[in-house]
Amino acid sequence: MAHAETAKKKILICGATGFIGRNLTEHLSQRDDLEIHAVHFKRPPYICPNVTWHNVDLRRLEELESIIKNVDVLIQAAATTSGSGDIVNRPHIHVTDNAVINSLLLRAAFDHKVGHFIFFSCSIMHQPSDQPLGENDWDANAEMSPAYFGAGWTKVYLEKMCEFFARQGETKHTVIRHSNIYGPYDKFDLKRSHVFGASMTKCLTSTNGKVPVWGSGEEQRDLLYVADLVDFVELAMDAQDHPFELYNVGSGLGVRVRDLVAKIIALSGEALEMDFDLTKPTIKTNICLDCSKAKKDLGWTAKTSLEKGIEKTIAWWRQNISPE
Repeated sequence: MAHAETAKKKILICGATGFIGRNLTEHLSQRDDLEIHAVHFKRPPYICPNVTWHNVDLRRLEELESIIKNVDVLIQAAATTSGSGDIVNRPHIHVTDNAVINSLLLRAAFDHKVGHFIFFSCSIMHQPSDQPLGENDWDANAEMSPAYFGAGWTKVYLEKMCEFFARQGETKHTVIRHSNIYGPYDKFDLKRSHVFGASMTKCLTSTNGKVPVWGSGEEQRDLLYVADLVDFVELAMDAQDHPFELYNVGSGLGVRVRDLVAKIIALSGEALEMDFDLTKPTIKTNICLDCSKAKKDLGWTAKTSLEKGIEKTIAWWRQNISPE
């Protein structure tokens, strides 16, 4: 749907103060052909040129309705997320709000004929595998990891709702089933961080020469630098021409947690050794994504090596997070 007042595309970014949302907002705001509207809720907005901010509780339909009119592209990066501790001990906190927020957004996008709805799913519904997994390799009848059961099925439901609404109306839908994302603005506090953010914080704040690692560190993760994810979003915005598409977006490589920590230690320049704590909660699953569809359809591939991504993130952390 064309924006009535300007030739620029009107972009609405939900979750613009979060990790992925902030990277998207800062990058897309530099484009002269886009009119950027950004949603914040509990966290305050930040200074970003060419962005119009909206304070909205996305769980309340009446507030959502006030910002969704004449939107060309809605980028849905708002979510309740946290780290392994909560995923293992309080998994319910990731289910209710996320289901409500996304259900209301999808319905509102349909009602107001939003041009394109971009939804961030993730790969947590997949069963462990030693081989890269394609978009169609998920088995609905196989047992999902107990730690991911609630959040994983919520993601599956929302992916299918994107497909459902793509069949009903004029809104094009893109589902991004991404791997573990890392980089600037990630969560680096140990209560809410994922494996990369937690590992980096432990390395860069160690005071005793040791880096605590939860579990044995043998589990593997597919790690993607956030700028590569932003590149994919731009390609999908500009080039996807089907009513619905689901894309894997990851590095395509499985990295053991212990190897990740070893790389962070080496690139940090610190003299540290790993200290494995087998009593802490871990999610023992190996996962990496086959992203050949994204390459075939959109020409996208991950460009940032893990080593280069770690170097960039360490530099950002030291400039923005470091207590020194």
